[in-house]
Amino acid sequence: MQSKDRDVKAYYYDILQSIKHIYQFLESNDIKTLDEYQNNILVKSAVERKLEIIGEAINRVYKMDDTLPITNYRKIIATRNFIIHEYDFVDDAQVWLIVEKHLPVLKKEVEGLL
Repeated sequence: MQSKDRDVKAYYYDILQSIKHIYQFLESNDIKTLDEYQNNILVKSAVERKLEIIGEAINRVYKMDDTLPITNYRKIIATRNFIIHEYDFVDDAQVWLIVEKHLPVLKKEVEGLL
C-alpha cells in the first residue's frame, strides 16, 4: 500500500506495533539494563530499526496533519534521521533513555488518538 493511500490511524498502529516489538525484543532476551542492551547487537539493531519506523510514521502523519498532538514529535523525527544518517554516532545510552522514559509516554499519547 502506498503511503498516500494510508490514513493517520494506520500510522498510529504502526507506531504502537513498533513500541510493542521493542519491548518484546528486550523481554525475550532478558535485557533489563543499559549494559545488557549494549552487549546485544541483535537487539540493538532491532530497537534502532523500530525507532526509525516510529520516526518515519510520525513524519508521515505530520505531513498529513501539521497539528500533530504528540509531545516532542519533532525530536522523534530528528532521532529517526540521526539513526539513519549518523548511524556510526548513535549513543546507546540515549536509545536506552528513549526506550525507558519516552516510549511509554508516546504509547499512551498514540493510544489516546485511536
